[in-house]
Parts: sequence; C-alpha cells; structure tokens
Amino acid sequence: MPAKDRAMSPARIIILAIAVVAGLGAALLIGRPPKVTAPSVTTYEPAPTVEVLVSAADVPLGNKLAASDLKWLAWPLASLPPAAIRRQDLPGGEGEFVGQIARAPLYSSEPIRREKLLKADSGFLSAILPSGKRAVAITTDNRGANTAGGFVLPNDRVDVIRTTRDDSGSKDGSGPLSETLVANVRVLAIGQSIQEKNGEKVVVGETATLELDPKQVEAVTLAQKTSSLSLALRSLQDAGDNSTPADDGGLTLVRFGVVTKAIKP
Repeated sequence: MPAKDRAMSPARIIILAIAVVAGLGAALLIGRPPKVTAPSVTTYEPAPTVEVLVSAADVPLGNKLAASDLKWLAWPLASLPPAAIRRQDLPGGEGEFVGQIARAPLYSSEPIRREKLLKADSGFLSAILPSGKRAVAITTDNRGANTAGGFVLPNDRVDVIRTTRDDSGSKDGSGPLSETLVANVRVLAIGQSIQEKNGEKVVVGETATLELDPKQVEAVTLAQKTSSLSLALRSLQDAGDNSTPADDGGLTLVRFGVVTKAIKP
C-alpha cells in the first residue's frame, strides 16, 4: 500500500465516525415524539352572591303565607333588587313573614318585598285600594243574569248600567230606560272572593265590590235605592279607555237601544 494511502487512513476513520454519530443523532431526533404543550386553562372566580328570601311557589293575591311558601336563594350581589330581604339582615329567620297576607300575587323564586305583604290583623281591602278610591258593594243577581252571565271576575273592568222606568215616555207608564252610570271601573271582589281559585272561571256571588271615586260612590249609592244595576264586562283592550259616557259629563239614556236624551248627573 502506498505511503500516501496509509497516512490518510486515520482521517478517513475520523470522518466515518463523525458520519455515524451524526446519523445516529438524526435518527434519535426523528424518532423522538414531538413535545406537546398543554393548553392554557382560564379560571373564572364565581360572582359574589348573597342569600335572599324568595317565594318557594306561586302565592295568589290574598293568600296567607305558610313556612313552605318561603325559601332562601343565593342571588348575585351585582343584580340584587334594592328591596330584597337578605338573610344577614333577618336574624330571626323567615318566621316573621309566616301568616302575612299577599297584597299582590307572588311568583316562584320572586324576591319577597315587605310592601307586597300585609299583616293579618290589618284590613286587606283597604290596603289594596289606591289612594283616593273607595270600595262600594252593589247587589247582583247570583244567577249571573245582570253580571255578564256570571263571567265577571275580580280585577275585571266593567261599566255599571242603571235601568229605570220612564213613566212620562210611555203611554202605559212602563217604558224602561237604561243608562251608563259609571264606566271602566275595577271589580275588587265578587261575593267574598277577591280572585279566581283553582282555575275557576266563574265566580258567583250576590254582591260585586267596585273600586270607585267619591263622586261615583254617590251616584251608585243613589241608583241602588231607585233602580236596578247591571254590570257590563269590558274588553281587556279597552282597560285604558277612561272616556266618560257623554262628552258633556251627563248620563246618556237609551230606550230599546236608541239614545233618547242626556241628563246632568
């Protein structure tokens, strides 16, 4: 073997060794599984809450609250109603409200407010009357003959129709006249019922208690002594119509469906 080839043999060996090492390193890098980075997890802190007293079930108007009608519920502090009753403000618990009367309907999970409740020893009807209004009961036919067939219910709006006899307008003195005495007034109660019960659609009673202003009270009270009164049920769509029966403030008389004259109250 020439001397030149013998001198280069160690160099070739070194190059070969480097090549082998590089190949092994590449193989190791290729065979190693890729490094997986775990996704970042965003943590949310729960919004602060406070326990408030709520209705555990629907409570109709006029019902007495039982212990089962009340419960404590965690309520987000950011949306807490101003009048809500917090547990921390009521050391004695919810027993203070057991036996009180709902002066307005309460719905399940609705926060209890003191102004919607009434102590049992207070007058309920006077508590639900708006300021300046009076409650007057009129006699009705318990068969429903003069109260829209018996379908007038508490909280309905009605017109009060007075029927009299016009002795001067008929030869035999028996001609009937009808007039709208007061219009668009609220029915507070039928008999002793101030609400529908158990889904009942007809409430039968011998009296209808109406919400009137003082002037209407005078007119209705006088009419009960001198004539017959009937209730005409108004549509819900007309509940906001507070127009008077006549533009001049008088009472329009109707004979057999025909307007005959108007008189001042």
